[in-house]
Amino acid sequence: MQAFINSLMELATAVGGKIILALVVLIVGSAVIKKVVKLVAKSKGMNKVEGTVRSFIVSFVRIGLYVVLVISIIGILGVPMASVVAVLASAGVAVGLALQGALSNLAGGIMLMIFHPFRQGDYIEAAGVDGVVQEVTLFYTVLLSLDNKRITVPNGSLMNANVVNYSSEALRRVDLTFGCAKSEAPAQIQNLMMEAVKANGKVLADPAPFARLSGGSNEAMEFTVRAWCKGEDYWDVYFDLTQAITEAMGAKGVQAPAVRVVAQ
Repeated sequence: MQAFINSLMELATAVGGKIILALVVLIVGSAVIKKVVKLVAKSKGMNKVEGTVRSFIVSFVRIGLYVVLVISIIGILGVPMASVVAVLASAGVAVGLALQGALSNLAGGIMLMIFHPFRQGDYIEAAGVDGVVQEVTLFYTVLLSLDNKRITVPNGSLMNANVVNYSSEALRRVDLTFGCAKSEAPAQIQNLMMEAVKANGKVLADPAPFARLSGGSNEAMEFTVRAWCKGEDYWDVYFDLTQAITEAMGAKGVQAPAVRVVAQ
């Protein structure tokens, strides 16, 4: 009986020692990984790298180091790696299905780094959402919406979606549509609109702005206004022209389109 108790004590001491050592390695290793990741992120070489590439590399380094840490802990606990591989192999189908989405996102992240459809700070629309690109990690891309919501999009979804990058070009065109009664003179309406457009200091002279009759119905005429501006001025020009042209039409007494009431 005493021999059995001694055997249990020896086993508990051996196992307990391994567990304590594994915990120490986990704590120390996690602290070291955080330090290494910070050093990588703040290194001089990384400062020369574009923001999305930098965040992807940092994410890759962090996950790679944690994988090494987990393997080290498994070794300390005395679990044979052959047994771990055998278990993974026997559950290969289930593991493959479970990791299918993760691998797709990983591949998507690598493709984003290769083709680079957007950069950090670009305003994009893709996969049913839109926002400013904050970072690209190993598996996800983080966007910040205009109303300050944080949106996390899987990289695989981005690679399989149409990506509209509103920030890639230096210039953007503002397109506006206005209507008035058919009794108005089209040439006068066009001149009125062009005066309002040219009065805006953020509208570019080249390419030249545009205001023409573009359509209509039995009750109204429709005019299209187009003006070019710098990308960062788009929304200012959009709202300023909308207000300026509307006020100019009101000041000149331009009649609104007639509303036809259909009897029920």
